[in-house]
Amino acid sequence: MSILKSVNVKEKKEIDFLLKGQGVFVFSKDDSKEEGKECKECSFTIMSSISQNFLRVTFTNDNVNVSKHVSLTVTKLVDPNNNKGLVDSKEAYYWFSIDYQNHQLLAGIGEARTETVIYRYKLPKEDKRWIESMYSITEMSQEVVPFSFIRDPITLPVPMIVKNIDELTMEMIASSSYMPSSYLSTVSKKMYECISGKKFVLNTEDFPDFSTAIQYSIITPGLWCYETLKKKSTEFNPDKPNEAETYLRITLGQNNGESPGVPYVMEIWPSGHFSPVHLHAGAEAIIRVLHGEITVNLYPYMEKNVVPFVTKIFNKDEITWIEPNLNQIHKLENKSDDVCITIQCYMYDSDNMIHRDYFDYLDDDGKTQQFDPDSDMDFLEFKELIREEWNRSNKKFWCW
Repeated sequence: MSILKSVNVKEKKEIDFLLKGQGVFVFSKDDSKEEGKECKECSFTIMSSISQNFLRVTFTNDNVNVSKHVSLTVTKLVDPNNNKGLVDSKEAYYWFSIDYQNHQLLAGIGEARTETVIYRYKLPKEDKRWIESMYSITEMSQEVVPFSFIRDPITLPVPMIVKNIDELTMEMIASSSYMPSSYLSTVSKKMYECISGKKFVLNTEDFPDFSTAIQYSIITPGLWCYETLKKKSTEFNPDKPNEAETYLRITLGQNNGESPGVPYVMEIWPSGHFSPVHLHAGAEAIIRVLHGEITVNLYPYMEKNVVPFVTKIFNKDEITWIEPNLNQIHKLENKSDDVCITIQCYMYDSDNMIHRDYFDYLDDDGKTQQFDPDSDMDFLEFKELIREEWNRSNKKFWCW
């Protein structure tokens, strides 16, 4: 259940497995051909160390075709439920997983995980040794653009919620239903330790009504949250104002050059408000719900009308995570009647030398735009402003 480890293989035409008989090949299709010439298939060969033995894999517009070649014998490995292959999107990428331990072949679109599988084939147990002999990917068609190779095969769903050692049970580990915090990357673990503590809360002794006061500021004309949200109605679609497609970004600290924007951001999501579909520039992230609940949709790629492959509701104090190749493309929405307040932490891995100060998102026309995650206000300044509004309101016993 470890986070996927990958190596960059761009522009290579032969890729050796990190471990024989297992791994995931991630690629995209080449859409740089002449206009009007559509890429109709992508194919590659998975070679065996046993002479003349190989797997031939072809992604077409209709399905995934896999054939096993042993000497002069060819066996088609058909998944009767497979009815998807290449999609009409320049943003999509694809993956193929080989797993000798579980003698299983998988293929998918988007993030390499069981939730995006479109092809599945279980080989007989007696083929385990034969699969184990697989050692490289070669003979790629010109339409294949190698992206990365992941050391471990795809086996289990990716847990969305992080738990620390004091919360984990034997049942949780056995069911792979939660991500142990110790499995996070070094950067994600550092962020997790910063915001997962018992004292990292919204309502404190000096301001026990903080969350209620924020909600009051949101629904009251003339107060800061209400007026700021109105001003932000054109933030994502300048020609199509939509106040529901807004949220407030309250930053903690400064931008130290190690993240897209300020690394610690408290985000305020009024009831019914949502973000566009967006991705996080390859950064790592830890997100904790401080108040209310938030619905998160995950998408295989950035394209208008693409169906999410995971929808998950996160409640107060639950923590989720983002890695460069997992949980990246998402949409957040507050479907509850109460305000939702989260703390979002972003940071680039030390190996990431391409820092971007913006996120990509889809506008209402399905076009990819860039959003600069700037700050609406500093946290300490915001807390004092909301406290002043609340004290002036004479609403100390007001309940939402």
